Amino acid sequence: MQYLSTRGHPDRKRFCDILLEGLAPDGGLYLPERYPQVDAATLARWRGLPYHELAFEILSLYIDDIPAADLRALCAKTYTAEVFGTPQIVPLKQLEEGLFLEALSNGPTLAFKDMAMQLLGNLFEYELGRRGEQLNILGATSGDTGSAAEYAMRGKKGIRVFMTSPHGRMSPFQQAQMFSLQDANIHNLAVEGVFDDCQDIVKAVSNDLVFKRQHRIGTVNSINWARLVAQVVYYFAGYFQATSGDTQRVSFAVPSGNFGNICAGHVARMMGLPIERLVLATNENDVLDEFFRTGVYRVRPAAETHETSSPSMDISKASNFERFVFDLLGRDGARTRSLFEGELARTGRFDLSQDPAFRDLQARFGFFSGRSTHADRVATIRDTWDRFGAMVDTHTADGLKVARAYRQPGIPMLVLETALPVKFASTIVEALGREPDRPAKFVGIEQLPRRVTVLPADAAHVKAYIAGHCA
Repeated sequence: MQYLSTRGHPDRKRFCDILLEGLAPDGGLYLPERYPQVDAATLARWRGLPYHELAFEILSLYIDDIPAADLRALCAKTYTAEVFGTPQIVPLKQLEEGLFLEALSNGPTLAFKDMAMQLLGNLFEYELGRRGEQLNILGATSGDTGSAAEYAMRGKKGIRVFMTSPHGRMSPFQQAQMFSLQDANIHNLAVEGVFDDCQDIVKAVSNDLVFKRQHRIGTVNSINWARLVAQVVYYFAGYFQATSGDTQRVSFAVPSGNFGNICAGHVARMMGLPIERLVLATNENDVLDEFFRTGVYRVRPAAETHETSSPSMDISKASNFERFVFDLLGRDGARTRSLFEGELARTGRFDLSQDPAFRDLQARFGFFSGRSTHADRVATIRDTWDRFGAMVDTHTADGLKVARAYRQPGIPMLVLETALPVKFASTIVEALGREPDRPAKFVGIEQLPRRVTVLPADAAHVKAYIAGHCA
């Protein structure tokens, strides 16, 4: 399997090369040259497999430069009941007829990011060991990616993590999860700005090819294809739990700010998984909802990026969105490049509303969208608790609220749970008048000593910090 850039760079690379590289040399994102196809017979063969075996079957379609026995062992090492709390790894909880929650948040940091990040940590360690190399990982987080990456990479041989986050914009629990880690290979950088500033810094450093090569910079954000393809697995796992036949269709509702989580669903659908609808849910930062309603993609400046009670989606530049636009435009790299490097860079927007590809979007790709507000999520949290005895976090509440507008008779709707409620306790208290349950290992985490460095929202300062801590 060869991988290409969304912006048309002529080079083709293998999986293990892009695993360590992150962005393509032209600033584009990597995608496979083609999506492997699965049919009803394949789905029937995969039905009933343990999660780690299902992961191996799917990942082996994309990874042919790791021996099969080694890849199978990496999947078995990653997806265990001990790490994820249940043999099913991503169990379904039925709320009512045809409406389910898919639990993705039982990993070490209580967020869906663990599903891919735990595998990524093992893949990095394996490949770096094979090459006898080291890697300095630079990431950006609005809350959950950072802690998932740090918990997956802490203590790993040959790996250092430099994680940027928006100073003061994560929940107290999210900050404590990251900043309380004392491992020598973990570096937390609180940037004086919003998440989009952090993401811009990561891209600026990655696009400085001299610095990137000199300091062996890699990424764990969902711009890294390895992380995204690992997320494809739980769409198949949810499908098998919600259906009894291999031609039955399902829909998924996905809270998404950076378009990584739902982009994995797009890949699963392109592979042939019978997905009827992919329902994208945003919060008040509704850049993606605006695009799917109007065809206009318009990023917001930091001053217009709202600070909300579902902070992991407080994003106005969805970095993974470029992958979908590339597919939408018939995999035209030159045109994708002109949109993201040309129109978007010059004006902060582009308009595909009159493009035939956009007008046929729902039929071809199954995308629908909606937005949720603070009042919506409080009401959804309260309703879900009162009627079903299920406590959901703020982002999952956004997904549930939007999902209800797109349900269809006879087609199961699976809402992806993105985090456990304890990560966003203040809104749970507002909605329910009680604190969410807290796993014993996180009791008192906010009072632990912290290791964090505050930096200006400037790539040069981040590069200087990395250069000074790579020895």
